[in-house]
Amino acid sequence: MSGKAGPAPTVHASSVIIGTLGILVRGRSGAGKSSLCDLLVAAAEARGHFAAHVSDDRTRLHRKAGRIVASPAPAIAGKLEVRGLGIVGVSAEPEAVLHLVADLVPSGELERYPEEEAGSVELEGIVLPLVRLEQGRPTENLLRLRWAIRGLFPKSPDYI
Repeated sequence: MSGKAGPAPTVHASSVIIGTLGILVRGRSGAGKSSLCDLLVAAAEARGHFAAHVSDDRTRLHRKAGRIVASPAPAIAGKLEVRGLGIVGVSAEPEAVLHLVADLVPSGELERYPEEEAGSVELEGIVLPLVRLEQGRPTENLLRLRWAIRGLFPKSPDYI
């Protein structure tokens, strides 16, 4: 054995960068991960901010300098699934430091008035804020994420 670690395993998630914030979007197949990520990128760009896709559907997570970093699985880097159209090419960044995790959950699992504004989740030993969103509602989730980001990162510009 060489002692070298193999590539990081992938998780079923997509990721984007909006402004300076890396966001990991998790959810089951068909939950709207790709649609939400595409809306996040478009909304940030429309406001004149940097935004890019990082990964779609399969995301590698690894620790780097005390942070959690997302990158795409090599076979699908720079690609996005558009339901009904198939796989399309998109401009993408090779990695992003993550600041927030958004879980897309069935509507029956989403609390109307959660006890906390946002929860947290541990990934690779790093704790990140967690926001739960309703699957299949990308436009509404864009608005919910705007409010969540304002609360979690009050010194950041309104990227979306």
